[in-house]
Amino acid sequence: MAKLKELDRGEAGARFTLFMDSSALFAGVASPSGAARALLVLAENGFVGIVVSEQVLAETERAILRKLPNALGEFRQAVTSARLKVVPDPTGAEVCQHRGIISDESDVPIVVAAMKAEVDCLVTHNRRDFLDDPGVATRAGLRIGSPGDALALIRRAT
Repeated sequence: MAKLKELDRGEAGARFTLFMDSSALFAGVASPSGAARALLVLAENGFVGIVVSEQVLAETERAILRKLPNALGEFRQAVTSARLKVVPDPTGAEVCQHRGIISDESDVPIVVAAMKAEVDCLVTHNRRDFLDDPGVATRAGLRIGSPGDALALIRRAT
């Protein structure tokens, strides 16, 4: 697993960077409480940095439009106020190079984007493909956890 790195606190003051996938980002916007929401609040206050890929933003927006269309404005506000860093999706060649890193091939670009962003933790609610398969974290060289796991990690380190 990737070792936590101390980050330059910079303008935002963030000590940790987290890559949120669409399941975690959706939960952070959809729920008024919970660990995913707490991570967005921590980012809004500069305590953590949150990275997402272009694919994560698009997937999350589609899910919100489908499931909670009235929350679209809140989603867009959360993206702005939490100062999410949006990274480009990996290239087709990068995705091909990492085929097999995770069982669901549609998740390969997410794992590769998190790897390239060199984050402290990839945050997800996807148990089947990410959390229940510890081999994904090993193969990717990433720490992978739920929003609650990420909060616990931050608490232990502070």
